[in-house]
Amino acid sequence: MELRHLRCFLAVAEELHFARAAERLHMEQSPLSRAIKELEESLGEQLFVRTSRRTRLTRAGRLFLEHVPRIFTALQQARDSVKAASNGFHGQLRIVLSDGITPSRLPALLAMCRQEEPEVEIRLFEVPLSQQIKGLQDDLYDVGFAQSDDVGDGLVAKAVWSDPLMVAVPARHPLLTYKRIPLDEVLRYPLVLCDPQVCEGHARQVERVLRRAEQEPMIAERVASCDLMMALVSAGFALGLAGAPYITASRESGVVARPLAGRSPMLTTYLLHREMEASGVLARFIERVEAIESPETTRPLSPPQPDQEEVDL
Repeated sequence: MELRHLRCFLAVAEELHFARAAERLHMEQSPLSRAIKELEESLGEQLFVRTSRRTRLTRAGRLFLEHVPRIFTALQQARDSVKAASNGFHGQLRIVLSDGITPSRLPALLAMCRQEEPEVEIRLFEVPLSQQIKGLQDDLYDVGFAQSDDVGDGLVAKAVWSDPLMVAVPARHPLLTYKRIPLDEVLRYPLVLCDPQVCEGHARQVERVLRRAEQEPMIAERVASCDLMMALVSAGFALGLAGAPYITASRESGVVARPLAGRSPMLTTYLLHREMEASGVLARFIERVEAIESPETTRPLSPPQPDQEEVDL
């Protein structure tokens, strides 16, 4: 088995079409088919079922696909480490983010790292939660941030930051008459929420809050980022639910934040790493994470309107 076999397999597995995979790899279909056959003979398993109408992965092919991308990730990281060493770095910290949301305290944290340990190269990755967990277990990443503590065996999930879950409301919306909006009132209107396929941990936390009400939510759209959520809210498309810092940081005008009535629900960010004893670089990073306080959130969310009351976040 050679790397060229794995590249061919990955292209066909992602395209599920030999002609498109060959075009992507800048090769003819005949040598591509031959490479796949050689790989299947090496593994002793059929990886694809190919008919005149479609190409699909076998069960063995799906299992193999779970591992192959990590091989290329590890190879790229090895190249990056060599390059970093040649550029004067003497260590590396691989930080992985999931849930489609960058922690609001990340800029201050990275600035602190750069100031205190400039010789350590920091690399950032964004992947879905399931890939983050698998990558941490396989030592592809050193530490991660997620909004879920359901990480399985071999990993530690520590709650490090919490932010109030707020309602993002379009300007001049009827709900702005409330200083704190009852959940039942929120559920009278369409919602735009984060896609659980992209923001799994975040979606789980929001879902727990929504289950407090007897009424089913009207979900108008699922989005992959808070930026798109705020754009839809600003356009008056729906209400949004997100952490206070993310609404505050929105570049969209016409978005107002309101807390929910009663005890304010919180969105928790967790720090994930392997159970084994942390290296010096990682241990110092964890100390910095724990030292970061809640960010200042005093910037107005939108120009004051006559029928709005601004909320201190």
